[in-house]
Amino acid sequence: MSIFINKDTRVIVQGGTGREGLFHTKAMVDYGTKVVGAVTPGKGGQVILDRIPVFNTVAEACKATDANTSCIFVPARFAPEAMVEAADAGIDLVVCITENVPTLDMLEITPYFERKGIRLIGPNCPGLISPGQAKVGIIPNHVTMPGPVGLVSRSGTLTYEVIAALTARGIGQTTAVGIGGDPVKGTNFIDCLARFKNDPETKYIVIIGEIGGSDEERAAEYIAENVKQPVIGFIAGQTAPPGRRMGHAGAIISGGEGRAEDKIRAFQKAGIRVARHPDEVAELVAQVVAEQK
Repeated sequence: MSIFINKDTRVIVQGGTGREGLFHTKAMVDYGTKVVGAVTPGKGGQVILDRIPVFNTVAEACKATDANTSCIFVPARFAPEAMVEAADAGIDLVVCITENVPTLDMLEITPYFERKGIRLIGPNCPGLISPGQAKVGIIPNHVTMPGPVGLVSRSGTLTYEVIAALTARGIGQTTAVGIGGDPVKGTNFIDCLARFKNDPETKYIVIIGEIGGSDEERAAEYIAENVKQPVIGFIAGQTAPPGRRMGHAGAIISGGEGRAEDKIRAFQKAGIRVARHPDEVAELVAQVVAEQK
C-alpha cells in the first residue's frame, strides 16, 4: 500500500503554466501520475502538454475534472491564498512546494485546514512519492523503487540522497514524504508515522530530522509508544552553531531548544537506530532487513 497518494490520485497543479510548474507537471505526467488540470487565473481555456486543460479557478478545475489533490507552484506572495482556495474548493490533499511563505500566514492557514479536515503537506517541501503509483511534487522519481520502507523527512535533498542509497541496495519504498523544514507546516512527523504504522506493506520506517524545534522529540515519544516497525533515523545539522539558521527557516538552535544531541538522545531512547551520517541510513536499514530474514 501507500499513504496519502496512490494510482487513483487525481492532481491539479496551481501555477502549472509557469516555468517551474510546467517542468514538474511534465515530470509527474511522465511518471504516470493522473494530472487532470492546471490552474492559472486569466489563462483558463488554454491547454498545456498537449492535453491538460487550464482553468481560472480551483473550483472550476474540480468541477470539470473531479480532482482530489492539488500541487502548488505559485510565488510565495500568492501561496497562502492558493492554499485556502484549494481547501475551499473541496480538495482532499494540498501539497505546497512554494518556499518563503510567511510564518504568520501559516499560523492562520494550518488551523483552517485542520478545521476543514483537509491534509496539507508543506509549504517549502518536495512533496511525496509512492513509487510505481504516483508522485506529487518534485522528488526525483528515477531514484525510487517500490518496496517496504516508509520515509518521512524535513530535508528535501537528504530525502533524495537516502532514497537513492536505499534503491542502490535494492530496498524500495512504500511512500516517501517530504514534510518541509518551515517552523509551521501542515503535516508533521507524527501524522506520517500514524499512517505508516497501520500500513501492512510498510515494514521499516526511516525518519530524517534536523536541528530546530522539538518535532523529533515528540516523534520519538510517539514511536516508543505506538510504532512496532523498526525505525532508522538521522539528524541533520549536528555541527551547526547555536543561533545560526542552517538551510530551512526552522533549522535553528534557539533558546537552548533544537540541539542535534538532544534529538539523537531522544531517538536512541525510543529504540531508533541512529545513523551518524546520511550514507549510513541505508546501511542500517539493510542490516535490519538482513536480521529479519
